[in-house]
Amino acid sequence: MAQVPAHARVVIIGGGVIGCSVAYHLTKLGWKDVVLLERKQLTSGTTWHAAGLIAQLRATANMTKLAKYSQELYGNLEAETGVATGFKRCGSITVALSDERREEIFRQAAMARAFGVDVEEISPAEVKERYAHLNIEGVTGGVYLDKDGQGDPANIALALAKGARMRGAQVIERTAVTGIQKDGRRVTGVDWQSGEESGHITADMVVNCAGMWGHDVGRMAGVNVPLHACEHFYIVSEAIPNLTQMPVLRVPDECAYYKEDAGKMLLGAFEPNAKPWAMNGIPKDFEFDQLPEDFDHFEPILEAAIERMPMLAEAGIHTFFNGPESFTPDDAYHLGLAPEMDNVWVAAGFNSIGIQSAGGAGMALAQWMDEGQKPFDLGDVDISRMQPFQGNKTYLFERSKETLGLLYADHFPYRQKATARGIRRTPFHAHLLERGAVMGELAGWERANWFAREGQTPEYAYSWQRQNFFDNVAEEHRAVRSNVGMYDMSSFGKIRVEGPDAEAFLNYIGGGNYTVANGKIVYTQFLNHRGGIEADVTVTRLSETAYLVVTPAATRLADETWMRRHQGDFNVVITDVTAGEGVLAVMGPNARKLLQAVSPADFSNAVNPFGTAQEIEIGMGLARVHRVTYVGELGWEIYMSADQAAHVFETLYEAGQEMDLKLCGMHMMDTCRIEKGFRHFGHDLTSEDHVLEAGLGFAVKTDKPDFIGREAVLAKKEAGLEARLVQFKLSDPEPLLYHNEPVLRNGEIVGYLSSGGYGHHLGAAMGMGYVPCKGETAAELLASDFEIDVMGTRVRAEASLKPFYDPKSERVKV
Repeated sequence: MAQVPAHARVVIIGGGVIGCSVAYHLTKLGWKDVVLLERKQLTSGTTWHAAGLIAQLRATANMTKLAKYSQELYGNLEAETGVATGFKRCGSITVALSDERREEIFRQAAMARAFGVDVEEISPAEVKERYAHLNIEGVTGGVYLDKDGQGDPANIALALAKGARMRGAQVIERTAVTGIQKDGRRVTGVDWQSGEESGHITADMVVNCAGMWGHDVGRMAGVNVPLHACEHFYIVSEAIPNLTQMPVLRVPDECAYYKEDAGKMLLGAFEPNAKPWAMNGIPKDFEFDQLPEDFDHFEPILEAAIERMPMLAEAGIHTFFNGPESFTPDDAYHLGLAPEMDNVWVAAGFNSIGIQSAGGAGMALAQWMDEGQKPFDLGDVDISRMQPFQGNKTYLFERSKETLGLLYADHFPYRQKATARGIRRTPFHAHLLERGAVMGELAGWERANWFAREGQTPEYAYSWQRQNFFDNVAEEHRAVRSNVGMYDMSSFGKIRVEGPDAEAFLNYIGGGNYTVANGKIVYTQFLNHRGGIEADVTVTRLSETAYLVVTPAATRLADETWMRRHQGDFNVVITDVTAGEGVLAVMGPNARKLLQAVSPADFSNAVNPFGTAQEIEIGMGLARVHRVTYVGELGWEIYMSADQAAHVFETLYEAGQEMDLKLCGMHMMDTCRIEKGFRHFGHDLTSEDHVLEAGLGFAVKTDKPDFIGREAVLAKKEAGLEARLVQFKLSDPEPLLYHNEPVLRNGEIVGYLSSGGYGHHLGAAMGMGYVPCKGETAAELLASDFEIDVMGTRVRAEASLKPFYDPKSERVKV
């Protein structure tokens, strides 16, 4: 055994492909004192039995960037290290067996072009030309990516480990981490054991790359790493005469993938009802282990595969393999600095795409560790998106039954998870269900997305076309535009910041000016040092020493963590109070009329102008009303203590019956906000989008002396914008937009939509996206011809830098 040193700058826990990649990339950046500890032997967890499929295209631009980087890295590793990786660009084909799946993969193909990935849509006959062994009965189309490939998973990891060793890292096998020592929010070192020997290594930081052990290692460090192992099945055929290298083949409608491997055919599956494994813990001696065969479970996949690939009927099965893979609650891996600690990093939970992701994920995490900030937006995988309750083992067991199969399920717009539901409920949950609410889930919160009519089945019927809720949402949209609607916003994060330094603290971390009167609401962003947007929030001054920060539901923990990490010596207390208050939004031209019917308070502009809050009586209770809007209409958000929430709802709902009040859902809110051009954090706003290029310069007050991002904002003002966030409206009312559709300017792809939706009032699909415009005026940009690529068809689009709906915001201030 190699000698474990007494100290390391970083200890990496886990010697799978991602742990080896993190070590490789840290040493490539010049880090010394890098130590990787592996409990058994490198790759012996899940890496060794991975299928080794290496695809370029992922669901977002930055995830695609990381996958492409992995390919390029693996192609060069052998020359650098002398370890053969088996990497070859054999291409890949995905085939559709329905019109809905065809639309999905063709939309993905359009997205690929926007992301700079070579792609080709092909007909069933062209599929057959490229894959002669395939039975194309029922095939409706296919997509071919010529640069996709496959590799040898274990050797890729070993090559990365050798590259790290060549630059000074210590990779120590058969050394298990048995404990992690902490001091406050920092880890001080790890305890280890190797055979009869044991010891302690102090460390400046720790990286949890423990794969399916990541949840348990996380708990040692006091951090939440939600993932669960599932059984993953594949078979390898006997040798097939004259079988040569072919593209990787995916048939998601049959839950199957195929890979030629040394003259044999590998068939793997992502079945819709997965088998979670090791609920009571992974055996301590687990090393290169297989799980028991379950032919009955795999048989339906195999039967379909024999029909699809007739040569399998004659080939015979050489290997029936069942091995564990770890899955996360949302099928995205975990990367980044753990919210609970200041020097514990995570790279785990790779959902069966660890080989294709490890190169890029290791590179991104290493840069983040080295620079102290994300190299680009990593919100898709940032571990701070996970909620504390999601570490619950029973929750993970139930959710993992679904997440494995979701890899190959139809990725319909608005698709909701079906398992592990009903955990976080707002105070209005039962009231809304009684009135036809169809619930979606976000960050564990059950949220009314739309309302079914009487006699209509209150559930989703998914499609890429107009879904069954399209007309329902249109009615809700019309109510908010022309009368009054009410919806539940209780799931949005609410963080109290209070103390003698509250004003100074917020003025340091936020771009707005919070030196305002009590009751004033400030729309604002928290910026990073590059001027990118880390949070998009409203801040309400409640008193001389207290503020309320309201955040999107999905980013509440990330936003709270950002504040805590920048608290420094400011004398403030930061408290999550999300569950303490229910929130109802009352929006529309008759919103004031409804509130006047239930409260003696004065809601006039003189007393309660836009951007202010006031305490009121409502019914027989008390509430606080914030006059703001995310739908572009006159309206208020009503905050009440959870104990009075039911009473306030009933009071408003009953009074609203006389004016045809409409209950509305989150889908309506999104369709209204996109007409108004309001930005959506995580889509239109990310940590790499400069606040000025996002069109939010009005919210940044550079006359303040010192706040995070101030210099970057001033520098951008001086240098000029390189891109602008543009709003688009299709000329044809029929096509639908979701996001990631390519944007064409004068016939050339220049970007993609960051968000999309249907503008029911304006009568067409709408989107938003960044368009490069370095050295151009706004007028020059807008003088161009714009089109949006919808599944390969170019649709003309009108472009604007001002909202298409109510550009002067007159309706919100009446």
